[in-house]
Amino acid sequence: MNSALNTATPLCLLFDCDGTLVDSEILLAEVMGDILPEFGLPFSARQYMDEFRGVRFQTIVQTLESRFQALAKDTFSQLEAGMRARMEARMRAELVAIPGMPAALEQLSNHPMAVVSNGPEPKIRCALESTDLGHHFADRLFSAYTLNVWKPDPELYRKAATAMGYLPQACVVIDDAAVGVEAGLAAGMHVIHLNHFPNEESTPEGAVGIHHASELPAAILRLSNTANA
Repeated sequence: MNSALNTATPLCLLFDCDGTLVDSEILLAEVMGDILPEFGLPFSARQYMDEFRGVRFQTIVQTLESRFQALAKDTFSQLEAGMRARMEARMRAELVAIPGMPAALEQLSNHPMAVVSNGPEPKIRCALESTDLGHHFADRLFSAYTLNVWKPDPELYRKAATAMGYLPQACVVIDDAAVGVEAGLAAGMHVIHLNHFPNEESTPEGAVGIHHASELPAAILRLSNTANA
């Protein structure tokens, strides 16, 4: 494995997808706000943004079931399939990269990079294709649905690091959601919190907070200098 103590080895960058690489959170919020009430689960786009950003879809549904009513038997798969289909259509028609992220990725092209997401792999691929970011990552995509572990469990990031050939301390997690930041810190990695809502959210101790993707290359450089000191 590579080590952060090797000054010739750039840190490995592990990017979340939704809300970090691509501006998909509001699209997902709106899709959920439309479809969940159709299945008898009251929900709004605002509620997703306030309470559930980055959370596994099944966990969201189970939380709503505990608050309101259980879904009819065998309807979860129908609900999820409908949500995924609507989301893919919205993404292909409307999705854009997070402002400043394409340029930041170009500046960081000397670093090994991967995507580590709570979403299924087809959704990750759709997001990267729709925003022309896929060439930065090729097939280095790590989905919670494939690895069967979801953030905030740190094992998702640990498995991605192992597959990339890096120790945790030689990796940087870049994530916008609390569940991802928590997972990265618990995994023993450097963490950069892309905080889109600084007036509403605070960056946890141990993570580096930035407010715009344009700040990312400088933040990575500072971490690299510290790791290689």
